[in-house]
Amino acid sequence: MNASQPGMTVSFHGVRGSTPCHSTDTHHYGGNTSCVSVRTPDEVPVVFDLGTGVRYFGRQCNGTKQLRIICLLTHLHYDHTLGLPFFEPLLDRDTTLEIYAPKQPDGRTVKELFLEKIKPPMFPVPLEQFAARIVFHEIGDDDFTIGKYSVRSRYVPHVGPTLGFRLTYEGASVTYLSDHQQPQSGEFTISHGASELCEDVDLLIHDAQFTQAEFEHKRHWGHCTIDYARWLAAECNVGTLALFHHDPTHCDASIDRNEAHARSLVAAGGVEVLAAREGLRLELAPSRIAGGVGA
Repeated sequence: MNASQPGMTVSFHGVRGSTPCHSTDTHHYGGNTSCVSVRTPDEVPVVFDLGTGVRYFGRQCNGTKQLRIICLLTHLHYDHTLGLPFFEPLLDRDTTLEIYAPKQPDGRTVKELFLEKIKPPMFPVPLEQFAARIVFHEIGDDDFTIGKYSVRSRYVPHVGPTLGFRLTYEGASVTYLSDHQQPQSGEFTISHGASELCEDVDLLIHDAQFTQAEFEHKRHWGHCTIDYARWLAAECNVGTLALFHHDPTHCDASIDRNEAHARSLVAAGGVEVLAAREGLRLELAPSRIAGGVGA
């Protein structure tokens, strides 16, 4: 990316779904659950989800004074929230964490649910005793701005209220659809909300948890196949597809095979495909993406 051209740096800190995992055969892609950060030259950092990967993002923030962080939280499942009490900036009273999360149908607020989740005996320290200021925003199908960021949130099919997000900055765009239920019938169709998030986006980070064979037994689990993710990317004219939310049973070799399979399926469609891994860093500018390593 041209250094004079503003853009976004997208970093992957956790790429697994369902539960953290660790073994010698998951070393390359990593075993932390969902967390992706976005940084720009002149705006506050944004983090998608608060899985166990957010602990590593927090290390990058250490020493930053009067830190304000925006979290775009897709839903409240454990694998997407487990990292919050281990996020080191919360120990600093100069930190403000703003969490944008989906409204709940039972009338309870997102703040109430987090206060109930992070307290004894489930966790030794109540959330309200952390030094940082935590602000909760409840959203649904919304379009709003945060500084120079344009944010679009849309409900997408999953198990329970779940949002996908599209973030645009100076013409560069990234969509985060970590958990997305493809039609259980096996048809390849897309909801209106998901289509609005994905159409013509530069980078799509998308659920790709199952192979076709696995989906046959897990159709109702709220996720999708590698084949569906690549179809959606081609259908929506996506620039680059990052396969995400890898199943915890998938070793490095199996994810390599999934990546190769997806690339073969979109070879004629012009969509770049990669399998997300911890430490991967992508530089986004309008219509241009460059890969890198390090976190």
